[in-house]
Amino acid sequence: MKIVDVKTYLVDVPPPHWGGRRWIFVKLVTDEGIEGIGECTYHTQLNHVVIELIKDWGERYLMGVDPFRIERIWSTLYEGPCVRHSGPLTSPAMSAIEMACWDIVGKALNQPIYNLLGGMFHEKLRAYSYLLQWRRGDSPEKTGDLALAYVEKGFTAVKFDPVDPSTADRLETLDYAESVIRGIRDAVGDRCDILIGTHGQFNTNSAIRFAKRVEPYDPLWFEEPLPPENIKEMARVAQSTSIPIATGERLLTKYEFVDLLEQQAASILQMDLTITGGILEAKKIASMGEAHYAQIAPHLYGGPIGGAANIQLDVCSPNFLIQEGIHTWDGFH
Repeated sequence: MKIVDVKTYLVDVPPPHWGGRRWIFVKLVTDEGIEGIGECTYHTQLNHVVIELIKDWGERYLMGVDPFRIERIWSTLYEGPCVRHSGPLTSPAMSAIEMACWDIVGKALNQPIYNLLGGMFHEKLRAYSYLLQWRRGDSPEKTGDLALAYVEKGFTAVKFDPVDPSTADRLETLDYAESVIRGIRDAVGDRCDILIGTHGQFNTNSAIRFAKRVEPYDPLWFEEPLPPENIKEMARVAQSTSIPIATGERLLTKYEFVDLLEQQAASILQMDLTITGGILEAKKIASMGEAHYAQIAPHLYGGPIGGAANIQLDVCSPNFLIQEGIHTWDGFH
């Protein structure tokens, strides 16, 4: 079997954009008529650059190649055009291509991908959703009612970001964030986990201060307290709180997860399969985490192809904790 064509699609997503404004899909076509679909995530105005990159790689590196040789294809792209250091443009492109190869392999063998990566470990997967209708400024009572509505839909965990990035170190911001977290706990009791989904808006001191304030409400995790560049400082935060630290959605390939684990900066890994290198790369990261007694909670902010890829990883990973979802998975836009 050989790859004979590479097609790309940029999808403009209709509102409310819960899964992003644009999705990039890649289709690999083989000489046997089997096609594979992959997805990558790039949420800026440079989507067209990623698409042109995939087209160029298709012509130079993929034509005539056996799609079963996934490790070889990945290494060719990583060692050649990436010069052994993938970046925020190249890693998503690699991810989509790798994902499409797995789709071909699964179709050719008539097997789900998880069977090719060790087989089913989990028969059911726990998922959470953002409080998608919530807005900063909503009262603690309204926030609690919204969380309770998700619990009544069947969710056992919800996530939101209660911290204004522009004022993350101010007392009034911390007061408000604590109040809405308390509002959720008061509303749901012990029926639902609270996931604090911040986006690196703290510095070390303000992150530690915030964590101490919200520890009494028993969050399942404190996500990206700091930007991902300084793992040593994130480790300081992790060592200063009883709340597990979760991070990884902006990290690329297994190489950027090594220091995170070795310095014990996080115990919950949130790799994003559409940017970190694909399904097998994410499986390797999960295995690295397993050796460090870390769990995985893959990040999802994209379309249904990336969502389906996440499920393949989750099912076969012993250290799977929970999967991010887009509402109830009945629509990704």
